[in-house]
Amino acid sequence: MPLTTTGGVRLGAHRPRLATGRPTSTTALIGKILLLGAINALGVFGLLTAFAVGDWGVFGFVALATVAADYVYFSKRIEAGKYLLPGLLFLLVFQVYIVFHTVTAAFTNVGDGHNLDKPRALEHLLAISEKRVPDSPLYQIVVVTGSDGTLELLATDPQGAVTLNGEPVTKGVTRDSTGKATAVDGYRTLQLRDLTTRQEEVFDLRVPLGAQGALRTQDGVTGFLARPTLRHDAAADTLTDVASGKVYRASSSGYYVASDGTNLTPGWTENVGFGNFARVLTDTRLRGPFVSVFIWTFVFAALSVVFNFAIGLLLALALNKPGMKGRNIYRSLLVLPYAVPSFLSALVWTGMLNQTFGFVNQTLLGGADVPWLNDPWLAKGSVLLVNLWLGFPYMFLVCTGALQAIPSELNEAAKIDGASAWQHFRRITLPLLLVSTAPLLIAAFAFNFNNFTVIYFVTGGGPNLPEAPITLGSTDLLISMVYKLAFGGAGREWGFASAMSAMIFVIVAAISAFGLRRTRSLEETYS
Repeated sequence: MPLTTTGGVRLGAHRPRLATGRPTSTTALIGKILLLGAINALGVFGLLTAFAVGDWGVFGFVALATVAADYVYFSKRIEAGKYLLPGLLFLLVFQVYIVFHTVTAAFTNVGDGHNLDKPRALEHLLAISEKRVPDSPLYQIVVVTGSDGTLELLATDPQGAVTLNGEPVTKGVTRDSTGKATAVDGYRTLQLRDLTTRQEEVFDLRVPLGAQGALRTQDGVTGFLARPTLRHDAAADTLTDVASGKVYRASSSGYYVASDGTNLTPGWTENVGFGNFARVLTDTRLRGPFVSVFIWTFVFAALSVVFNFAIGLLLALALNKPGMKGRNIYRSLLVLPYAVPSFLSALVWTGMLNQTFGFVNQTLLGGADVPWLNDPWLAKGSVLLVNLWLGFPYMFLVCTGALQAIPSELNEAAKIDGASAWQHFRRITLPLLLVSTAPLLIAAFAFNFNNFTVIYFVTGGGPNLPEAPITLGSTDLLISMVYKLAFGGAGREWGFASAMSAMIFVIVAAISAFGLRRTRSLEETYS
């Protein structure tokens, strides 16, 4: 029997149900199926693409990732996996794979002139050595394209026979009044404007014709027979110049090299072992500039952390007074440099420090001609100044938060004991502050060790070092040196740059491990 109140109202009857706002199980299931359907569709697309190019590593990864997503998100037992799987996959793709690929490349000579494997490099060498056979007949050429967009040659020989990519064609051919084949069923004939747009592809077209050589064209209108001037001896792995008789032998450098030292390009990717790592220390032309850049990288990273932490801590202490008027406004203004994208701030500072038209010289210094970015020492001071502007707001925020975590009882006890402001800061505030900020200082050092943005946008690494065999400057860090090796010079040495990247990784990892060990000792001392 339901209970009633004194007014006769029944308790428990028609109890209202609270709306939780959560979707019903059916809605959630439909949403999950749609989302996983999209993921599986993307996975199938990735599998087909990897299969088409023959990349079995990517094929296996995409297959495992798709199966894992289906299993984790349809299972009711793996709750933690639903949150961890996306981050784990992104970690594997954007971190582990990149590190693996970089380390793998570090043991090869991959770079300009060494982008192909050996069979493809040999095929390319034979193709580019082809010359027109003397007194060979001319073919009337029409460039056509199939449904897949691939260019092919529709050729009419002097006897009127028509071939499409070397295969005879008798049906579906359209000829003009001279007997030249101008079109074929199932293919689109390229007009002059199309030939102009795709002229490089047209010039690279090559139709093998067996012992006769290959059919080539230089204008998309007429074709000719061409044969290679190099002869390959597979048993001896040599290439011989038919005209001069010079013999080029395959070498461990990834080139076919003649006895006089000349080589044929392109070469091929070759495993060089630890050669790239040894080159950093043994190449006498590179050793001096490398040591200079190496020392400056350490100095830049260390001074950046010290200056940023000192200014950030000083400002945090100055504004760490509860009764201070406008404190929140001051804090907001100090964080503004952190809110602006770093590359924009760096570009603004570059303009302000311009020797001729910059705001610093023209306005602040009354028309002075100070070479802020053109003198080696002033350029180093300039990048430290810009990095201070970019970095102190972060340290200000970190120190402000850390100061709030220091128990007020310790401050009161220090005052009662008669400690001076300096003693209070040195004996209490700073040690406790370092316990909580030391890991962040280590991370800041690692970040500034690889602070490519400031160097690239402010000085570009300059001013240049004249004695360096590659384009290096006085303010280049190791990371910007790696960038110039990989992408900045006339000869891009990706294998050597990868070796230096691996070295940077080991250096930063070792410094971080040492710093974290010291942090533990601080925690044990002041815990």
